[in-house]
Amino acid sequence: MSRHVLSIGQCVPDQSSISSMLQRHFEVVVSTADYGKDAFELLKSHEFDLILINRKLDADYSDGMLILEQITSDEELQKIPVMLVSNFADWQEKAVAAGAQYGFGKAALNAPETLSRLSEVLG
Repeated sequence: MSRHVLSIGQCVPDQSSISSMLQRHFEVVVSTADYGKDAFELLKSHEFDLILINRKLDADYSDGMLILEQITSDEELQKIPVMLVSNFADWQEKAVAAGAQYGFGKAALNAPETLSRLSEVLG
């Protein structure tokens, strides 16, 4: 059974790398959203097993933490695991404090700890 992942705010090359990594290691279908508005439309119409949010959305450089906080404060959405995509440990810690699971950065995309974190959610 495939898991469904929503990836929000990645640039095209990074999204390609993230999707490839996920599909190589897990049975997943990856949907993408460039903006928060698009993400919330998808979240209302589809079920997701994991949400990945870029710290700064590529399309408009808006703050991914705002989207994360909206998701984790929404009763319907807060049950979906969320991870921040950021290379910076301090931002990962802020995301965890806001209700996310510890995520990963693009620099550690294929690192064993990244795969371990993802495995906890995606099996």
